[in-house]
Amino acid sequence: MQVFIMVAGVFTGAHVWQETAERLVTAGSAAHAVQLTGLDPARPATPSHVNLETHIEDVIAAIDAVNATSGQEIVLVGHDYGIHPVLGAADRRAERVARVVYLDCGMPQNGVPPLAAVPDQALRAQLAERAEAGEREGVLAPPGLDEWGRWGSTAGVGEAALERLTALAAPQPLGTLFQPLRLNGAVAAVPVTGVLCARNGARIDLVQRLVDFGDPALAALAQPQVTFFELPTGHWPMLSCPDALAEVLLRAAAGEGHRLRPAGDDAQAPAHLRPFPLDVPALPRDRQGHVDLYVPDGDGPRPAVVFVHGGPVPAGARPRPREWPTLVGYARLAAAAGMVGVTLDHRLHDIADYDRAAADIAAAVELVRADTRVDSDRIALWFFSGGGLLTTDWLARPPAWLRCLAASYPILAPLPAWGMAGSRFHPAKAVDQAGSLPVVLLRAGREAPEIAATVDAFVRAAEECAARLELVDVPNGHHGFETIDPPEETRPALERAMRSVVAHLTG
Repeated sequence: MQVFIMVAGVFTGAHVWQETAERLVTAGSAAHAVQLTGLDPARPATPSHVNLETHIEDVIAAIDAVNATSGQEIVLVGHDYGIHPVLGAADRRAERVARVVYLDCGMPQNGVPPLAAVPDQALRAQLAERAEAGEREGVLAPPGLDEWGRWGSTAGVGEAALERLTALAAPQPLGTLFQPLRLNGAVAAVPVTGVLCARNGARIDLVQRLVDFGDPALAALAQPQVTFFELPTGHWPMLSCPDALAEVLLRAAAGEGHRLRPAGDDAQAPAHLRPFPLDVPALPRDRQGHVDLYVPDGDGPRPAVVFVHGGPVPAGARPRPREWPTLVGYARLAAAAGMVGVTLDHRLHDIADYDRAAADIAAAVELVRADTRVDSDRIALWFFSGGGLLTTDWLARPPAWLRCLAASYPILAPLPAWGMAGSRFHPAKAVDQAGSLPVVLLRAGREAPEIAATVDAFVRAAEECAARLELVDVPNGHHGFETIDPPEETRPALERAMRSVVAHLTG
């Protein structure tokens, strides 16, 4: 028999687990929702006396309340901020815990405070300034009814449930966010399950891609004792789909779930390292700093197409993006058409890195334009995936030398979990400033719904302002279609898109 000990996130308490707990009990398990100190509106605590350690002790008390001789297996479930006290408690009671479930949350690290997991980047920066200034007491006011989206997608949460969530929300003591998590390492031996909420922007295939990049820091996600589930809902599954969540928790406790493929597994090359689907000339690269140029034979100068990879891509990923077969294939395809093809590396290693990635791209473009083999007045930029947000600056202020902007399966608005409310990186809000700049958009017909929604919003905005948008559809294409879908499905779209970009550069 399992005992599920469940810990909620910021501002919330045991009440959010009510329906899930009832279903777990009906299935024959025991369930206990921990009411963290200071987060019960009926019994507020003095904020200066509440920190992360307080909440770790709350969870330890719940573990110790389970009779150690009863044979019951303890499964700790941490949602959002709740994963921090869960891990702290599991680290000190590792021998008592059968599994830790990460419910739509990050992976806290030893020595890092929960503040690092606050999704809203602007709020996180403000709180960090307060912490550095020594203002470590006080509370963070809970969101209003229309503000929960800044903490995660509310998809699937009914109006009544959202009103109740708001009514019962409690101020979050700042000490719980500022105090670093301290782990001695024992928790590393405890089996783990991650439950991802797709409508909040987290999907198993995206996690697999991160592992495939080869960053050693993520290798642990592919260990045999780690499993994953995915729910088609927003950040609060205990409110939006308690039945489905209870079923997943029961299956997780039984050791079920999807297991990731380790990086370097010989069974199948990861998507980003598979061959480009078109035959292209094997031109050598000319490496200039963080830029690689593929220059066709003959006299110049020639127009250039700069290909901008997506992300985030872990800093430790090897090979680096500018060496990936898809990016190199696109660059050589451009060279075959008489253009200078360019790949580059930029520092989009984390969602918070868009500013510096934008600076890297601007610097790369200037390096390319300064090359004597390049016609500096005829440049195209082509963006991929998460790099789609980086189109914003070029749409908002297109220089005269930018003759075309293209994007393949782009993300064109921040996803809910990215915490980028108010960010300048929002292409749909910039396209009305693009003027006569041609935009070629390759759209995947089988795109993830949360990404497809950003593309749809961009297309609507482009149509409303009569932007020069050309849609190139890949009806059966998935995200990253070049290397994961049959070549006959993707070749016509790639060839058409390249012809359009070249025409804009040479016309």
